[in-house]
Amino acid sequence: MKKMMIAGNWKMHNDNAQALQLANQIKIKTTAVKATEIVICPPYTALSVVNDVVKGSNVVLGAQNMFWEAQGAYTGEVSAAMLQSCGVQYVILGHSERRQYFGETDETVNKRLRAVLENGLKAIVCVGETLEEREAGRAREVIDSQVSGAFAGIEAAAFSSIVVAYEPVWAIGTGKTASPDQAQEIHAHIRGQIEKQYGHDVAMALRILYGGSVKPANARELLSRPDLDGALVGGACLKAETFVPIIQTAEELAG
Repeated sequence: MKKMMIAGNWKMHNDNAQALQLANQIKIKTTAVKATEIVICPPYTALSVVNDVVKGSNVVLGAQNMFWEAQGAYTGEVSAAMLQSCGVQYVILGHSERRQYFGETDETVNKRLRAVLENGLKAIVCVGETLEEREAGRAREVIDSQVSGAFAGIEAAAFSSIVVAYEPVWAIGTGKTASPDQAQEIHAHIRGQIEKQYGHDVAMALRILYGGSVKPANARELLSRPDLDGALVGGACLKAETFVPIIQTAEELAG
């Protein structure tokens, strides 16, 4: 039985003192959580201090990106070994903000994914369409391209270390949310694409998260859909009082 996952992407928020406080609050308030995997992804600068807080708890540490080379003259980049030395287990790849602002492509997401898997880390691979693409009726086409690009050359066995996050770009940080029906439709489509390529068992075991203005108020309706296996939370993960209720909702549904 696959576990629900609630992951929090802190983006470029929280200095070390703030990160330590937030991580501690989340840890304390989720000690009873058993059926839901909790992942928090602070900025690079806070990874070590957050790891000191959550090590051995219900909360797993993730990073927001990773470079594909092991070392070298790549100013500003961070390698797998660096992340592992901070206690990181998961890495977010291909987030729409990385694609929009920093030139990420399906090809570079694939290169990063290969490096993540080769180093024994786990990946949360993001896919999602813009508002223009959805209104043009191209949502599935865009998703298919991103899925095939990200997973080019990836073996079926690797999917035990892969999570997919569907994040409609038009719903990130906008307050807009894909309706539960819209989210379910795309999640089912992604699972169908994985099934075509990797078979039924891989597709059914794959966790597909929804991301895009997830809040305590809409979490239950979203997470109760059959192909939604959790959430990648943005703004609401920056306060324990809004992040923890989403985790608790997932836990109740899992029970």
